[in-house]
Amino acid sequence: MFQHLLLPLVILVISPIPGAFQDSALSPTQEPEDLDCGRPESSTRIVGGSDAQPGSWPWQVSLHQNGGHICGGSLIAPSWVLSAAHCFVNNGTLEPAAEFSVLLGVHSQDGPLDAAHVRAVAAILVPDNYSSVELGADLALLRLASPARLGPAVRPVCLPRASHHFAHGTTCWATGWGDVQEADPLPLPWVLQEVELRLLGEAACQCLYSRPGPFNLTFQLLPGMLCAGYPEGRRDTCQGDSGGPLVCEERGRWFQAGITSFGFGCGRRNRPGVFTAVAPYEAWIREQVMGSEPGPAFPTQSQGPQSGPWEPMDENCTIALPECGKAQRPGAWPWEAQVIVPGSRPCHGALVSESWVLAPASCFLDRSSSDGQPRDLDNWRVLLPSRLRAEQVTRFVPHENASWDHASDLVLLQLRAPVNLSVAQRPVCLPHPEHYFLPGSRCRLARWGRGEPAPGPNTLLEAELLSSWWCHCLYGRQGATVPLPGDPPQALCPAYQEEEESGSCWNYSSWSLLCREEGTWFLAGIRVFSSGCLRPRAFYPLQTHGPWISHVTRGAYLEDQLTWDWGPEGEETETQTCPPHTERGACGLRPEPAPVGLLWPWLAEVHVAGDHVCTGILVAPGWILTATHCVLRPGSTTVPYIEVYLGRTGASPLPQGHQVSRLVISIRLPRHLGLRPPLALLELSSRVEPSPSALSICLHPGGIPLGGSCWVLGWKDPQDRVPVAAAVSILTPRLCHCLYQGILPPGTLCVLYAEGQEDRCEVTSAPPLLCQSEGGSWVLVGMAVRGSQELFASIGPEEAWISQTVGEAHFLPPSGSPYWPPEGSNPCPLDMAGASGFPPIALFLLLLTPLIQG
Repeated sequence: MFQHLLLPLVILVISPIPGAFQDSALSPTQEPEDLDCGRPESSTRIVGGSDAQPGSWPWQVSLHQNGGHICGGSLIAPSWVLSAAHCFVNNGTLEPAAEFSVLLGVHSQDGPLDAAHVRAVAAILVPDNYSSVELGADLALLRLASPARLGPAVRPVCLPRASHHFAHGTTCWATGWGDVQEADPLPLPWVLQEVELRLLGEAACQCLYSRPGPFNLTFQLLPGMLCAGYPEGRRDTCQGDSGGPLVCEERGRWFQAGITSFGFGCGRRNRPGVFTAVAPYEAWIREQVMGSEPGPAFPTQSQGPQSGPWEPMDENCTIALPECGKAQRPGAWPWEAQVIVPGSRPCHGALVSESWVLAPASCFLDRSSSDGQPRDLDNWRVLLPSRLRAEQVTRFVPHENASWDHASDLVLLQLRAPVNLSVAQRPVCLPHPEHYFLPGSRCRLARWGRGEPAPGPNTLLEAELLSSWWCHCLYGRQGATVPLPGDPPQALCPAYQEEEESGSCWNYSSWSLLCREEGTWFLAGIRVFSSGCLRPRAFYPLQTHGPWISHVTRGAYLEDQLTWDWGPEGEETETQTCPPHTERGACGLRPEPAPVGLLWPWLAEVHVAGDHVCTGILVAPGWILTATHCVLRPGSTTVPYIEVYLGRTGASPLPQGHQVSRLVISIRLPRHLGLRPPLALLELSSRVEPSPSALSICLHPGGIPLGGSCWVLGWKDPQDRVPVAAAVSILTPRLCHCLYQGILPPGTLCVLYAEGQEDRCEVTSAPPLLCQSEGGSWVLVGMAVRGSQELFASIGPEEAWISQTVGEAHFLPPSGSPYWPPEGSNPCPLDMAGASGFPPIALFLLLLTPLIQG
C-alpha cells in the first residue's frame, strides 16, 4: 500500500534521440578555468514549471536506457555524473552499465542536437546501504567511458561540502524532462523544464508528512533527506525527473543541494518533494572518484547561509488547506455554472479551475460540426454565481468517449478570461484516481446538465454513500470482483435518509453527486437521467477522469482524500465477489461476515390492526410474503388494517439504513380447493426502493437451493423484535413423512435445529425459513406453520402463483440436481411411524445424519 502513492520519479520513456553522436574526449590543451563549476552562460529564469532557456542548466544530463530517457542527472566532473540509485537498481539488483548512456548538452530532446553529445557509461556506483528510496541513500555515481566535452552547453555543477548549510526558505531550482503533472508526460518537443522550489526545514517537512494522507500514510524523514516545495503544492518534480539536480545559487555559483528522489504524487498539497541531500555524502563521493583528474569541485561556502527564515526544530508547521470545495451552506454552490447556448435550455456544470468549466457533453453534441467543434462557440456564455457579466467561451474539449459512453459524458469549456476566485466564485474539488469515498459520507445532489429542478423539498437532495460492496453488488455485474478501497469504483451509490414522496418523479432530472470531507466538497460522480420515477440509484464516479481533466486544464483542483476514519469496524479489504443476479436484478444480498447489528434487509414487521405483529419477507419491491394465519383470522373474510415496516432492528438505532413503512392495500391467496392456503401475498401501497435496509430476497424454482446452510429467522422476543437466526437442517421428505405420517399437508418441510438453537426464535409470529446458497445469495424456503417450531410451508409448490401475482419476484435460475436423491419404497421404521415430535426419536435421528441435508 505504501508504494501505491510513493512515486520514484522514473516513469516517462521517450523515443531514441535522433542525430546524437559520439565525439572526442576532453582536449589536453583545455584551459583549467573551463572546468570551473556552477557558472552557466545564460542566467534568464522563468518562475515555476516552464521551459528552460538554452544553456541555463549546462550540467543537466539525460540518462537513457536502451535508447529511451528514464532519469535525469548532473555532470559533476568531465568523467562523472551524479544521479539517483533507484534509476539503476531493480528488485535489489544493479542493472548492467552497458544498458545506459548519458546525453549531455541537450535542451529539446526532439529538436536539433547541435551542442549535444553522448557518452557510454563505464560503471555505476551506489552506496552499500541503499535498498529503497524511502530508506534513504538514494544516490548513484556514473563513470563515463570517456570524458565529456566541456563548453557553453556542458559544464559541471558545484557540490557542497559536508559543512555547507542551505538556509530554510532558500529559493532553489529543479530541472528535468519528467511529467508535467501526474500521469501527464511532457509534450513535444520535450524541452527541458525548470521549476522554482523553496527548501523546507526538517521540522516543517516532517510535520507535513506526519499528517495522515491517502490510506493514512505518514512518512518518517531520515538523515540525508531534504525537502523542497510548498505546503500548497502545485509546483514539484514528477515522474521522469528522478536523479536530476536541485540547485541553489550562492554569489554567482550554483551548488547542487539535492538529487530528485521521490514524492507522494506530484505537486500535491502538504506533500513536498523529497530529495537526497548531497552535502552529507561528500566523503562518499570523494572516495569513489579518487584518482580522477579533474574531479568534482567542492568550493568552500563563501558566505554564511543566505538570508531566510530561521526554523527551530520544535516549530509547528502550517498545514495548507484546500483552495476548492468551500461553500457557505449546502446548496449554495459557488462553483455552479450555467452554460447558455442560443436556442437551448441552460446546461448546468461546475467550475473546476479559474479558467475551466466541466459539464455533460450530451448538452452540446447535437451542435458539433464535422470536426467535433461547435459552429457557434463565439455566442456561448457561462453564468457564474454573483457575476453580473456572463463569461465568454473560447475552447470546447469533449471527452474522447463522450458520444458512446455515459460514464464519459463530459466536456471541458475554457473561459476567455480567468475568473478571480473568491467566496462567491470558487472551484469544486476533484478526486484523484485512488480517492475512496467512505461509506456513510455525507453527500448532496446538485443540478447537472439540462435536467429539471428537484421534485420536492431540498431535503430530498441529501444522501449517504453505501459501501462499495452494497453498491457494486446491487448495481454491478453479477459475479464481478468488488473493487477494493483505492481501486477505481464502477459506481457510487447514495442511500437517501427519507422516504420518497408519493407522486415525485425524477425521470427528467439529471444530477451530479457532491460529497463532503472535513467541510470540503468533492465532485464525486455524475448521473444521466434516472430510470422510472425513482431517485438516482448509482452515479458514474469521477475518479477515473481526474487525469484527463488535469491534462486539459493544467490547473484543475485535484485533492487528496481528507477523511480516513474508517470507524471501529474498519473496512473490508479482502477480495469479494457478488452473488448471482436474477433476471430482475440483485436479491438476497447480505455481506458476510455481517457486522454486528446489520439488518436482514428483507425481514419485515407486519402489524395487523394494532393487535399483533408477524414476520414477513419482501419478495418484490411492492410485495410481502407472510403466513396466512398471521394476517387473517379463521372464518373471517374482512381484510384488516395492516402496516408493514422494513429496515428495523427492534429498539436499537439503525446506522446502516433507514426505516420504510407501507400500508397493505390487498391480500392475495392461492386458489387451493378445500384448503386454507398457508401463504399470503400482501400488496403494498407503493414500491420500496432497493437498499441495504429494504431489499427483496431470492426465490428458488426448485424450492430448496443446492448446498449452503439454512436458518430460521425471527425474533427472540415479539415485543423487542431484535432479529435472531437459529441454524437448522432440513430433513428429507421420507424422514419428514415418517415423523408426521398422515397429518402433513403437501409441500411441508421439517427441520432439525442445531444443538442449543431450539429456543432462539418464538413461533407465534410465523418466522421464515431461509437458506444461503453456495453462490452467496439468501433464498426464502418456507414460512412457519401455525403453532409449530419444526414445520414450514414450502415456497416451491407456489412458484407459479407467486410469479403470476407479483411479476417481479426474484427467482434464481435453476441449477444442479434435485435437492434429495430419488428414494426407494422402504417403509418407515416401526418406532417412527406416526411419531409426532422429535424428542422420542432423537437418538434414531443421530444415526441418520447422512440423510439430513443443509
